[in-house]
Amino acid sequence: MAEFPDSVSIREVGPRDGLQNEAPIPTDAKVRLLDALSRTGVRRIEAVSFVHPKAIPQMADADEVWQRAEKVGGVRYSALVPNTRGAQRALAAGFTEIEVVVSASDTHNRRNVNRSTDESLDDIAELIDLLHGAGATAEVIVATSFGCPYEGDVDPRRVAAIVDRVARDGADRVAFGDTTGMGTPRRVRELVTVVRDRNAHLPMLLHFHNTRGTALANMLTAMELGVTEFDASVGGLGGCPYAPGASGNLATEEAVHMLHDMGIDTGIDLDALIGAAELAESLVGKKLPSGVLRAGPRTRLTPLPS
Repeated sequence: MAEFPDSVSIREVGPRDGLQNEAPIPTDAKVRLLDALSRTGVRRIEAVSFVHPKAIPQMADADEVWQRAEKVGGVRYSALVPNTRGAQRALAAGFTEIEVVVSASDTHNRRNVNRSTDESLDDIAELIDLLHGAGATAEVIVATSFGCPYEGDVDPRRVAAIVDRVARDGADRVAFGDTTGMGTPRRVRELVTVVRDRNAHLPMLLHFHNTRGTALANMLTAMELGVTEFDASVGGLGGCPYAPGASGNLATEEAVHMLHDMGIDTGIDLDALIGAAELAESLVGKKLPSGVLRAGPRTRLTPLPS
């Protein structure tokens, strides 16, 4: 019988990864959503990204959003940056947990940041030094870890080699993005196994999209392998502007619903989270993919006695 952890840490990525793939919404709306999520009991939130407004106009007001947001005690907030300028802005805003992204697929990396994967890794090495010098941590997110919309399958050994490089360069943690939703339990098992064999000491987080309906199955497989940190997005917001056809992220309330029914603690109030998802849906002005959002309170199960 599968062994699962007693608790799981979910990083809510709706305010950044979710909203950057939607039509821009007003600053007030972004602050309302971020504040609502901060009050759900979630312990980690990816709040904003510091990118050039011409590249991602949805994040053009990142400084103002962060300045106005309520910072709730016990919540760890992080920011995504693409380069040195973005890192400097994040540090000036007061962030101490910062993420940088590189794609395992060279083609996707060029479409995303107009550089090869190796060129991005050289830049990331310098960024890690900059962040550590300022007292911040550096998480390296490896996008297209389970497949690429342009190149197809991605060899897990290529991803593991990228982890080897960033580990040598001093990354504090790594995350693996299923950018296109090509991930399956088999692919999750292969990737986690090869990375753990080579860098077992490095904290690992997984980020699943639900393009092909496998996000929860992938999460279960990862938990069987001992992974306890995951990204999820309120309401299933999000996608990837550089991955044609990719649909939303794993919905946070769907993940929490499943975990709580399994007796796995997240620290999150599911009703408050559903309220935040309802708010997100109203702010973006369209129905979001979350099934829990529309299922009704009678379907919010409580764990059966063992």
